[in-house]
Amino acid sequence: MVQTWEDKVAPVRSKRDASLAKVEPPLAALPASFPLNSQSVPKELLTAREIEITEGYTVKQLLAKLRSRDISVEEVTRAFLRRAAVAQASVNCLTELMWDQALERAKYLDSLPEPKGAFFGLPISTKEHHGMKGDNIVTNASYVAWIEQKHGSNHLYDILWDAGCVFYVRTTQPQTIMHLETNNNIYGRTLNPYNRNLTCGGSSGGESALIGMRGSILGVGGDIGGSIRCPSAHCGIYGFKPSCKRLPNAGASLHMAGKETILSTLGPMTVDREALELFVETALAAKPWLLDPSLNLREWAPHKFDRPLKIGVQWWDGVVKPHPPMIRAMREVAAACKAAGMEIVDWDCEKLKHDYAWDLTASLYWPDGGAEVMGLLKDAGEPILPLTKFIIEEQPAVKHMTVTELFARTNERDLYRRFYAQAWTETGAQDGHEIDVILCPPSFGAATPHDQSRYWGYTAHWNLLDYPGAVFPVTVVDPSKDPKDESYTPKNEKDKFCYDMYTPEKYKDAPVSLQVIGRRNNDEKVLAALKEIEKAMGRP
Repeated sequence: MVQTWEDKVAPVRSKRDASLAKVEPPLAALPASFPLNSQSVPKELLTAREIEITEGYTVKQLLAKLRSRDISVEEVTRAFLRRAAVAQASVNCLTELMWDQALERAKYLDSLPEPKGAFFGLPISTKEHHGMKGDNIVTNASYVAWIEQKHGSNHLYDILWDAGCVFYVRTTQPQTIMHLETNNNIYGRTLNPYNRNLTCGGSSGGESALIGMRGSILGVGGDIGGSIRCPSAHCGIYGFKPSCKRLPNAGASLHMAGKETILSTLGPMTVDREALELFVETALAAKPWLLDPSLNLREWAPHKFDRPLKIGVQWWDGVVKPHPPMIRAMREVAAACKAAGMEIVDWDCEKLKHDYAWDLTASLYWPDGGAEVMGLLKDAGEPILPLTKFIIEEQPAVKHMTVTELFARTNERDLYRRFYAQAWTETGAQDGHEIDVILCPPSFGAATPHDQSRYWGYTAHWNLLDYPGAVFPVTVVDPSKDPKDESYTPKNEKDKFCYDMYTPEKYKDAPVSLQVIGRRNNDEKVLAALKEIEKAMGRP
């Protein structure tokens, strides 16, 4: 009999469900219907002790408890396994709950005479297409065609394992791993933990939804167009996209392996700012360039400012105006920074060709015109989802390029990078001090309704330039503070699409986050600037 794509998917879903059935003790009866906002669900299903462990500590605080043996690794692991199962039931964010493997690892770590490693005993969640530590690992990367595909080692995960972590869950990503929403034909749609009618973001949406539910407090995402920053922003958590070739990326399952037009990078997603730097510092302390010669040979060197920050504020990108909650967040943070003595200047994007940059970016994502990806879907009989169709078939710039055309397009990329770097340098023309970072939206608004994440400009632009960026939570949508500007006239079709999407009530209580961007390879400076900005906001 001919096997349909649904036939191929059924055992994968069954495997996930079987992994969730191992939860012990079993979860209490799940709600007949889940509330719009899932934040209250864990308290209904978990013990007070599990709530304390999963909610009561920052990453560093929990690590301190584990190293002092105040809490056993096994108890922490069990708490996060159970909370991750609650998150899965609430928002559909997991591809696998690694119950047996995680507890075996936890018991081993508890048996050691002394704690070892920067992440000793810490449960770390992982994006499915990155693979996993262990034997007989398979990874489908959300392609039906890749179901049961064998997977080897992931360099970064080897480092985290050697640093003492516990891997305990694998999380969802979208079809093709190239949506700003997480939806695929194997596992279905992942929902936003603050509003089920909105997206959790993508492509690291399983991570963001899980961490947004505190089913994890530190996870690994990947970013080639906003895939760490967009979902982190939509779920009110912290995320960091390093410059490419700072952290190892080898070992993930990817289409178009070997493509160098725009590179992806792995990075941390977490509940607190300090964990971002701890993650990158730990990864680089292992000297990953010794095994991967493509990496930059650069140890982590924390940045110290010798004067107040000079921040370029990007109020909009010259293409799509942000929604009122995003504008309010920008104003509030810029005002706090100015009150703290920082210099605030406008970063004018209207002259910086962001719309042209998007066409350039889209074409460089798919130099084969999407042939490999579409071939994988067709061969498996897998239906193409709307946002896959959008990013490949509905982008006029996407086509199969000849080698000559690819050379020309890559040269355009390099010319644009020089053009943008010159604009940054010119910010120091008058006083000799160029801007340290750009403060900007990570999206035109809070999380979008499902299948509406069709504007990538606020994140993908920085992938084209290979600039590092960190996302941090600021506020939530408040209809009383964020009315729609009915007098606004959209500037173009993209602007109109995003403007028409907004009504305050639709987004009530959705997280609103901002983004800090630095020059290429100024990763340390970006995280140092984020610390100064949050201090100005009154955060520790």
